[in-house]
Amino acid sequence: MSESYAFIGLGHLGGNLAASLIRNGFAVTVFDRDPTAVERLVALGATAASSPADAAARAGNAISCLPSPKVSEAVLAGPGGLLEGLPKGGTWIEMSTNGRDEILRLAALASAKGVETLECPVTGGVHLAAAGKITALVGGDPALYARHRPAIEAMCAKSFLMGPVGSAAVIKVITNMLAFIHLVAAGEALMLARRGGLDLAQAYHAIVASSGNSFVHETESQLILNGSYDIGFTMDLALKDLCFALAMGKDFGVPLSLASHVKAIFEVGKQEYGGSAWSTQIVKLLEDTVGTDLRAPGFPAKLEL
Repeated sequence: MSESYAFIGLGHLGGNLAASLIRNGFAVTVFDRDPTAVERLVALGATAASSPADAAARAGNAISCLPSPKVSEAVLAGPGGLLEGLPKGGTWIEMSTNGRDEILRLAALASAKGVETLECPVTGGVHLAAAGKITALVGGDPALYARHRPAIEAMCAKSFLMGPVGSAAVIKVITNMLAFIHLVAAGEALMLARRGGLDLAQAYHAIVASSGNSFVHETESQLILNGSYDIGFTMDLALKDLCFALAMGKDFGVPLSLASHVKAIFEVGKQEYGGSAWSTQIVKLLEDTVGTDLRAPGFPAKLEL
């Protein structure tokens, strides 16, 4: 018999992850502050709950996918939170991106209530989450991972057990740091192509087939060339993750000069376009600076498989 799960946080990422669980036959009880997000999942077969505690009490295990450690702590340990509903022996699977210190502290709060923690941030983008093809980065006890692996594999095409709780936070922050560095680099490359008189669509495809290619160029450059920039991930979230990376660099004694420079660029991007602007609009900063847009026909407004 498969485990039952509460799912808290049904935004761009969480809503798709929860839908994959339902699609694969898991019993899912959902809660989100946005009633429309809840309605979408109920239409797919989820049960609605009145609070995180209510959802956790009904399911016995809980998954959360939330925008910040502050929100994660409120959902886990605040009034009406998961720890009020989860039974002893239940599991909290945290799919949000946290710093290592944050997830260790939150896992300790759960442990004090007899609840075990798996950290399970995901990487690859909202479009891969929608298709159940995103990658999970897992930190926690191997036996607990094995117990919940069917659910993780229902949501994610690949999963990597990185070590104890805290390990997945480190690798997730590393992957996001690389993605933002690659995004700024891809924008500069496309602008060189544009100002150099090249056909941008042809330049895009040439880079994809070159030693300079990256996952970010293959995916996010398409949204830049379309002009939608709609990656489903905001400037605020990018800055949160870059702050995590720089904090880890300080803790581990690693100078992160590229990440520091990219964070400064994103701070300017937030000033110009707001924290809720898509992270890919960081390239618009360069477009606006040089007065040249990066548009080419034939590219999608949203990423699809």
